[in-house]
Amino acid sequence: MGRAYDLGLSDLSDPGSTSRARAAGQASGMNPHRTAAALGAALLAVTLTAVPAAASSPTVSWAPCPAYSDDVLHWLGVPAGGEGAFRAIMARTDCGTVQVPLDYDRPRGRKITIAFTRVRAADPAHRRGILATNPGGPGGFGYLMPHELALTGNVDALMDEYDVIGIDPRGVNYSTSRECDLPPTRPQVSTPFTEADTRAAYDATVAANAACLNADREFYRNLSVGNEARDMDAVRAALGESRLSFIGVSGGTGLGAAYRSLFPRRVERMWLDSVMPPTFRMDAFNALRSKAGHADFLRFADWAAGKDGGFGDTGTEVVASLSALQADLDAHPRVYTNVPAPVGGFVVSLVAAGDSSYWEYMFGALRELRDATGPVAPPSIASIFASPTPPPPGAPSTENRAMQRGVFCNDDVAPRDFGSTWSAYNAHVAAEPVTGRLIPPVSDCAGWVRPAPQSERWSPGSLVLSGHRYEAVTPYQWTLDMRDAIGGTVVTVEDDVHVSVLYKPGCAAMLVRYFRTGSPGALSCG
Repeated sequence: MGRAYDLGLSDLSDPGSTSRARAAGQASGMNPHRTAAALGAALLAVTLTAVPAAASSPTVSWAPCPAYSDDVLHWLGVPAGGEGAFRAIMARTDCGTVQVPLDYDRPRGRKITIAFTRVRAADPAHRRGILATNPGGPGGFGYLMPHELALTGNVDALMDEYDVIGIDPRGVNYSTSRECDLPPTRPQVSTPFTEADTRAAYDATVAANAACLNADREFYRNLSVGNEARDMDAVRAALGESRLSFIGVSGGTGLGAAYRSLFPRRVERMWLDSVMPPTFRMDAFNALRSKAGHADFLRFADWAAGKDGGFGDTGTEVVASLSALQADLDAHPRVYTNVPAPVGGFVVSLVAAGDSSYWEYMFGALRELRDATGPVAPPSIASIFASPTPPPPGAPSTENRAMQRGVFCNDDVAPRDFGSTWSAYNAHVAAEPVTGRLIPPVSDCAGWVRPAPQSERWSPGSLVLSGHRYEAVTPYQWTLDMRDAIGGTVVTVEDDVHVSVLYKPGCAAMLVRYFRTGSPGALSCG
């Protein structure tokens, strides 16, 4: 199913990621539908006593697992011919739910349901315990992440020796969830955004967030990585396990950091890949991603230099050519009969922001865009505007944008007013003219309430954090920042591909070794 469940935080920084994956024919295997000094024993005691106790120990309600049709499996990314392998994994899967407090400060108050799967260890005689997983987003469903891991073929030893747990976070899929009508925070225009366009988007975001909160304020105020961590601990307790191990990728690294901070003595081993920052500030989050995206764009320009029919013989010439193409499209948006909107310079930003696994596609798409004379848009450009394939009957809900917004906005400590975000956007465009335009000019959190964010804490337990040297989605610096905040060992992945560790055999072998022995065996892979 290849990276089918990690959303790559696409709502917040990479609005073209889904379109590019679809246009590239899923070249990466990703589903198109679809983050110090020791403080000693005293800190550990403070951390443990700070967690409110539940009214009673949770229990599991077991039920038959969903029976997915072939159409659903193909929509999820299982290739034709892989249905049997998926169902073989489902044959040793248990499906259950636990009831947890919506608000852990009120353990006897309103309850919600957390749904999870358990893929039983294939070699129970050598079972090591439970290995929980999370695919990121936040807002991505985790119910079938164990099945995704199994289908990679890269972590068979873990599937043999652990009961692997997939959890739908609160607000997602089979767990208690809510839906909100959330408009995009980016003005829907083909030319550069004007202040008036952006002000209208800001007002729409404030109104939509208010409507979302007013529909169920208690629910949305209690969406956070801290509460996700408490929910995961409830699953652990309900399964009768004293400790758990954990794999989290992208936004799931925030969950792992929160769990380690809240329950340090309950962590056996933990690996976090493509790591989120330890403190979430939307302005700093966007700033570093924009800078890293620009650096990757320059790497792409150097790679594209001198290619036949290209944009120049040096990286500098390629950047100048693509900047000129963007300016021409801004001034003269192209109208095609097979796309629903004029194609302006923003499309250059969308296409030019991919990692190196997309570079061949990016080069071809940009050349098609430059040379197209109409009236029909070239295939690579038309695919950007194509509607996603609708889910077939019985398909799970693979993401929940309202949950993502709640988790981010309940932790965000950055300014959210119009003036701050509009000024920051214009600064990014000036500093990174092509890719800086991908940063939203309006905060997703405009008008959202501000509960207290999760605070991360250092502890000495076993942890590996893998950061990708050239990555733009979760820049490498965040891995170092998280290591300083919560501890652990950094493994450097010499690529620019988000959450690639599980899909690169050499890196995955290090991950397997770590969970079996406590050491990855090296400090780099790639």
